[in-house]
Amino acid sequence: MKSLSHEYLEDAIEDSRPYASKGTVNKSLPDFDGTKQDLLGISIITNDQTCYSGGDSKQYVPMQSTSKIISLMLALHDFGKDRVFQAVGMEPMGDFFNSISQLESYDTSKPFNPMINAGAIAVSALIKGHDNKNRFDRYLKFLRRITNNYDLDLDEKVYEAEIANGSRNRALAYFMHSTGSLVSDVEEALDLYFRINSVMMCCEDFAKVGTFLSRGGRAPDNDEKLIPPHHLRTVKAIMMTSGMYNSSGRYAVEVGFPCKSGVSGSIIGVVPGIMGIGIVGPAIDEKGNSTAGGALLRKISQDLELNMFGTGHFYGRTPEDR
Repeated sequence: MKSLSHEYLEDAIEDSRPYASKGTVNKSLPDFDGTKQDLLGISIITNDQTCYSGGDSKQYVPMQSTSKIISLMLALHDFGKDRVFQAVGMEPMGDFFNSISQLESYDTSKPFNPMINAGAIAVSALIKGHDNKNRFDRYLKFLRRITNNYDLDLDEKVYEAEIANGSRNRALAYFMHSTGSLVSDVEEALDLYFRINSVMMCCEDFAKVGTFLSRGGRAPDNDEKLIPPHHLRTVKAIMMTSGMYNSSGRYAVEVGFPCKSGVSGSIIGVVPGIMGIGIVGPAIDEKGNSTAGGALLRKISQDLELNMFGTGHFYGRTPEDR
């Protein structure tokens, strides 16, 4: 087994970077163009808060679908599992993340899980607040607390692009409203969803979210428990089965720990009881996952023996993960 170090991560980055040529940058995002094609960075933060980084780890990108982890945690905290999963299912889906056909072609009209766009819109509508500003402020306050980065904020250009390119998400939301699976104001639910997707983060911030989940929901500055263990187990299970869109089964086999990707090329990984992983690699495949970032995940999982289903993995777990 190889050892985790800055030098190891730089080597792993160079081995994985060529896979960026197999993807394309999502040009609907502001300032995303060919200059970002080969960018690849990683940060790994272990449970003792040691940070290792490599490559383009200081590159900021919008959260996009990695935000779904945060909104799910808040909705579970606000309403509990039973209420959340009245609005959305918990099963993986073998269709694209923004599919409309899923909502009308199966036995239930509610979204399959919280990690697809329809499910995330339904979940974000459950975040408590007396108006959308208050709901987003709660989201941002929680995100800043678990990353210990109080400079995180929405990027106005990304938010405007979300609105301008949001026709498919509007169709999803209005269809759910027509069937009764989205009971809140549709435009408010959409606006909150667009806002939370537009927060900018770098590899270290993404890794801190992973470490928060790995450390049993404890704040990084004082170990205060912010989310109860049973909600964290739900979030990590949903990430494992559905977090990498309709490549989630492949990642479960080849990587073997919970992950969540976004179409900005962002990835959050959680090795329970051991570390959090943040990756930025803007070139994505047709399913929405970073091509070089996925190769990097597979490499570090194999080299560092991080697969949860391998023997000897479970050293160092916290009691909450047992």
